[in-house]
Amino acid sequence: MADQPLLLALDQGTSSSRAAVFNASGQLIASASAPLAIDYPADGWVQQDPNAIWLSQQQAMAALEQQLSAEQRSAVVSCGITNQRETTVLWQRSNGQPCGPALVWQDGRTADLCSQWKQEGLEREWCDRTGLLLDPYFSASKIRWLLLHEPAASQALANNDLCFGTVESWLLWQLTAGERHCSDMSNASRTLLMDLEHREWVEPFCDTIGLPLNALPELVPCRGEFGAIQSGQPFAGVAIQALLGDQQAATLGQLCLNPGEAKCTYGTGAFLVVNTGQEIRRSSAGLLSTLGWTDAQGSATYCLEGSLFNAGTVVQWLRDGLGIIDNAAQVNELAEEVENAAGVMMVPAFTGWGTPHWDPSARGLLIGLTRDSRRGHIARAALEGIALSVATLVQLAEQSLGHGLGELAVDGGAAASNPLLQAQANSTGLKVRRPANLESTARGVALLAGLQAGVITSLNELVPHRQEGAEVFMPKLDATARESWLCQWNDAVTRSLHWRD
Repeated sequence: MADQPLLLALDQGTSSSRAAVFNASGQLIASASAPLAIDYPADGWVQQDPNAIWLSQQQAMAALEQQLSAEQRSAVVSCGITNQRETTVLWQRSNGQPCGPALVWQDGRTADLCSQWKQEGLEREWCDRTGLLLDPYFSASKIRWLLLHEPAASQALANNDLCFGTVESWLLWQLTAGERHCSDMSNASRTLLMDLEHREWVEPFCDTIGLPLNALPELVPCRGEFGAIQSGQPFAGVAIQALLGDQQAATLGQLCLNPGEAKCTYGTGAFLVVNTGQEIRRSSAGLLSTLGWTDAQGSATYCLEGSLFNAGTVVQWLRDGLGIIDNAAQVNELAEEVENAAGVMMVPAFTGWGTPHWDPSARGLLIGLTRDSRRGHIARAALEGIALSVATLVQLAEQSLGHGLGELAVDGGAAASNPLLQAQANSTGLKVRRPANLESTARGVALLAGLQAGVITSLNELVPHRQEGAEVFMPKLDATARESWLCQWNDAVTRSLHWRD
């Protein structure tokens, strides 16, 4: 209905920017997207143009606004921003110009820097206070690299004219014409610079990377009043009331509101997130402790997370690198041409391993090929490689929690693949639930904005409806076959970790 309040979500991802409008029940009304180029200037280097990030988000917003009727446009009452996390932008406060490329979360160029910090004995305190590991994945080493290697960054630092932000900070700055320089606690928890328990910036860590405190964004709850979209922009005048990292937003969008509930998003990478409530759960097996979301006062819900750097990129490689498919949907057709992968396995470590190995030097592996191997076997092995990678994360999460997950909610573009989700159920032994709409990330931040705007009273009211239109995949392997499959997989992963040996 046109007179029903509507909620705008800006979903800035690694390969595209989306804009979507939802009603107060979390139902998608309309959406639009714009592509975003990724630059790979060297092995393990992944970067983007910050201005291109902003332009693609503007394009998605403009395309969405054109889809809406005048009544629908006037019914949009609140905006939430969700984003690729850890990706690091430095810019000049005086004119808003970037100080070099945005170093994307996948970027591994700072491996030597992280190794140096580990040798200096810094990792334990960093891990204890942030819940993270000293890895190129996170923002801290990316900031240091930019300050060391980008003249514009060092000049802005010398001129006391430097701003740092992850992507939600960059977009908020642009949307408010430089009026607000903020980072919400969910994104800040991925920088290696925020104390997870006290939810404050850690000054000694900033000193280590050479970032002055006045370059940091204001640390804010995930819900609040963050200004309004400036005139001249699509959706001008709409209040910005929620900021949330993409994986946390997907968890909220899947309504994983209770401790022990879990989701996996298959985007550029794959990310398992498990709600742990108000408790910070620590893992000794490579899982990350992270902040999920906060209320308007900053009270936190925490999560355990496993992060894989390559999922959708595997399908892109089959299309653009190997050339065995013309579009992403064809991977499913190919995979279904064969009964099984016939011993072929693909380890998708194109840009290194995240959880649990945290090895930026690891590389992808295609193993088990014979003269009888066909395109279908490779396609099936590619999808199974994603599922098996996630299965490892599920095992670690269940060990950390001391109980099984029972059910796994899934979303993201690759979750449209039936062979992938059947492999996910087979490899984990879990019931896998796919919602009717896969845009859980945008939905999650829209719901959070709706809470702040007062058009939603409680997310718990939506939980009974989350099964509507959902598809369920049940495991078809017995425990013995599953264990044998996972053993074979672990051997392949070990080879990808030691490919240089």
